[in-house]
Amino acid sequence: MGRGWRRGSEFELLHRAMGFAALGFLTLVPLLIVVAAADPVNPQGFPQWLAEGLGVSKESRDEVRRLFAAPRQALETTTAFGLATLCVFGLRFGAAVQTGYEKVWELSPGRWHTVWRHLVWLAVLIGYLLVSSHLTPGWRLWIGIVGTVTFFWWSQRVLLGGRIGWGPLLPGAVATAAGLLGLRIFSRLVFSPLIASSAVSYGPVGTVLVVQSWLVGVGFVVFGGALLGRVLHEEWVLLVNRRRHGKA
Repeated sequence: MGRGWRRGSEFELLHRAMGFAALGFLTLVPLLIVVAAADPVNPQGFPQWLAEGLGVSKESRDEVRRLFAAPRQALETTTAFGLATLCVFGLRFGAAVQTGYEKVWELSPGRWHTVWRHLVWLAVLIGYLLVSSHLTPGWRLWIGIVGTVTFFWWSQRVLLGGRIGWGPLLPGAVATAAGLLGLRIFSRLVFSPLIASSAVSYGPVGTVLVVQSWLVGVGFVVFGGALLGRVLHEEWVLLVNRRRHGKA
């Protein structure tokens, strides 16, 4: 494992996760609100997406919905300039994810002209969330797991510019998907009742704090899964080399 991550990887992961949550809430969430509002199939918009991602109870979902304007209102008040600005901010979020992956694999920063990768990644992310929101509960688990593994496997590959092969990236994608599933279970058991109690005690601010904490958890899983994947890959390569030398 790389020297930089070895000297306090927990702090580095927490730092990256907090940056992920902050940028996600300020740059990605507004864009997703507009995109979800334009979805003709799911009229409930982004609050429904977020509630599904959190995996919370019906009462907590109502509190999450109160944080956002109605989908129709969000769509009507968005101008072309505003949408373009949101897209630019969304690209900044993709750049932050790329930087985190580069830190995991100790790669040099990507060049400025690779910004098109952020645009492709952002478009696929939005498409993935759209498709996931239309799945029935029976299909959502299994297709969601396969789709999550595939998405994060591809995400590492495209954001790293192909500098790491597909094989070494697969363990990180699997670890990320497993971590997000665990986070969903944790959210159901902890965040769901916490949203309900915080809404009573602190109002909408309490719900925002819980959602922000969940985003920190998502960021920790995204970068932590990639880091764990690198460790597993390197341990596997080391084990294979030992066996080869032992037989030789």
